[in-house]
Amino acid sequence: MYYSVPGQNNQNWSIGIAESHDLTSWTKTGTIEPGADYEKNGLCAPGAIVKDGRVNLFYQTYGNGKNDAICHAVSEDGIHFTRNSTNPIFRPAGNWTCGRAIDAEVVAFKNRYFLYFATRDPDYKVQMQGVAATASLNTTFNREEWTQLADHPILKPELPWEKSCIEAATCIQQGKYLYMFYAGGYNNEPQQIGVARSSDGIRWKRLQTLPFLPNGKPGSWNESESGHPDIFKAKDQRYYLFFQGNNDKGRSWYLSKKEILFKNGWMLKEE
Repeated sequence: MYYSVPGQNNQNWSIGIAESHDLTSWTKTGTIEPGADYEKNGLCAPGAIVKDGRVNLFYQTYGNGKNDAICHAVSEDGIHFTRNSTNPIFRPAGNWTCGRAIDAEVVAFKNRYFLYFATRDPDYKVQMQGVAATASLNTTFNREEWTQLADHPILKPELPWEKSCIEAATCIQQGKYLYMFYAGGYNNEPQQIGVARSSDGIRWKRLQTLPFLPNGKPGSWNESESGHPDIFKAKDQRYYLFFQGNNDKGRSWYLSKKEILFKNGWMLKEE
């Protein structure tokens, strides 16, 4: 598991590494500290995929405002990483975005890799989702291999509970569809998790108007939020949605999971 670690006074973020044999008990095994000049203010929001037997980590720079961007690193053992020489590998362009890219999610779909990212409008107020893609599955994920697929957000806040933010997308394919779990609302507003579906990776339709995974009831451990999801397929073919929550408006930070059930390419419910 790769996860964000805040530094002192919420500055100079790094990435923690933990391992588990049951997906419930985790032991920290390493840390990825800022190394390159473009990471000097911090790095966080990691997401990993395995390609050709190596772990490919996609993460964002942090602390640079509109200049934060998506980076890539690769590892043979999942702990020691070599950064992509073309980092940062992606920032969005167009008059619909401020140019920032965070919360990377990379998934193989329809014989290429899709990169989903969160960005903000030019006024830096509304957080929304964008998408880029490689030309094929044969890629090194270098900067020049990514093409922005839409000159507009593919998903933006529209429902009352989403407020002014959609971020932290995580995707998984089931049958002909790609399912996206996303965080709606900024941290602790409360942030809650929604779900959408797409057959082409670009056009998305929400599956429900209420949060798929809401924040907890008053007094519960996740009263302040259930947010920043990550969908994971385990070796036993079961699916788990990992997410963060807390009950003190972000002074603490906990990770948990729920099992997600699919049948014949359709999502049934969460357990």
